[in-house]
Amino acid sequence: MTLEEIKQQYPDQWVLIEFTQLDDELRVLDGNVIAHSPSRLDIEKELATLRNEKIAVEFTGEGDTGEAYLI
Repeated sequence: MTLEEIKQQYPDQWVLIEFTQLDDELRVLDGNVIAHSPSRLDIEKELATLRNEKIAVEFTGEGDTGEAYLI
């Protein structure tokens, strides 16, 4: 699923993504959604349970600062 498809399917949510492709600036191009929630805290709790994954956290809503986290 591309990042644009993820943003359309999960608007205004924090999304935990197992990425399959990044661009040259390490932005997610596509991946698989592991979890999504309007609460960042919910995503952080889910993130704490994961190990050895290619993980990114993105916010899909308005006011998106473009901030993303690669784990």
